[in-house]
Amino acid sequence: MKFKDYKERFFGRFSNDIGIDLGTANTLVYVRGKGIVVNEPSVVAVNEKTGQVVAVGAAAKEMLGRTPAHITAVRPLVDGVISDFEVTEEMLSYLMKRAAEFLPKKPLGPRVVIGVPSGVTNVEVRAVRDAAKNAGAREVHIIEQPMAGAIGIRLPVHEPVGSMVIDIGGGTTDIAVIALGGIVRSKNLKIAGDRLNNDIVSYIRNEFKILIGETTAEQVKITVGAVVPAEPLETTIRGRDLITGLPREVVITDSDIREAMSQSIETLVEASKEVLETTPPEILSDVMKRGIYLVGGGALIKGLDELLSDTLKLPVAIADDPLTAVARGAGAILEELELFRPVLLESEDDVLSAS
Repeated sequence: MKFKDYKERFFGRFSNDIGIDLGTANTLVYVRGKGIVVNEPSVVAVNEKTGQVVAVGAAAKEMLGRTPAHITAVRPLVDGVISDFEVTEEMLSYLMKRAAEFLPKKPLGPRVVIGVPSGVTNVEVRAVRDAAKNAGAREVHIIEQPMAGAIGIRLPVHEPVGSMVIDIGGGTTDIAVIALGGIVRSKNLKIAGDRLNNDIVSYIRNEFKILIGETTAEQVKITVGAVVPAEPLETTIRGRDLITGLPREVVITDSDIREAMSQSIETLVEASKEVLETTPPEILSDVMKRGIYLVGGGALIKGLDELLSDTLKLPVAIADDPLTAVARGAGAILEELELFRPVLLESEDDVLSAS
């Protein structure tokens, strides 16, 4: 047994293992032996007068668009990367403390695996690692989210077999073809859940002359959003009339939301085509047999799997519990860190050897 393995076992007795899916919309925390213990929106409410954090997660999300002037509800991650380092650190610290409630008390900080979007820069990776370290992590390992998602849904990532994963999150969509423990082809799009929410806000403002908030748009997307025509769906929304300035409510149908999201969905489909067009033929034949797997919250958009399958002429499957796939993958990596070390984007050992 290598010295590194002895060290891992020794320190492992005095610290816990935590997997984190650091998402633009939601952050999930996996605890070894317990599963997903925290699933909170990536939102932090800050008191501008004192600089103190007022609320994190669900409590902070409820404040979006409802805060007095001196309290700001912010998303510290934009398009999957850290936009506010200090607030991200506060959020990670809070979530790690929440996770610690489910764990036995140990003297050392936890060992953490964090999922980040594919294609992030070294500076962005270092920012995530430093934020986790400052939040109390003993050891930090970084993995690309589509790879973590593939591991989370038990795809054979180490084998010479091609697998294709589309991870549709809040801030980014990652399209990746994976084989032999690496990403063969990938594309990262800034079109995901948040962009679709903004599309709905813009459409309703332009077509109905009503201003709604992002939270309402998200609820409408979940309730009546469907990218292929199926059973008629409708819901009532309330907002501010742009002409009179007074409250007004209108009925929105699935066809309205489909039209609102059409351009972004088309871009997502085209990006998937581009990845397939540049994939080596042998791996492409594997993908034709095995199909494409959808993970992330966007996988739950009604009819998206059907649209992709019809357009790309490939089988498309929504993973079981797609929302938690990346966090479960981070947890699986912690269970067998040595086996998965080659697929990590950056591990503690890389950082120590580089310094």
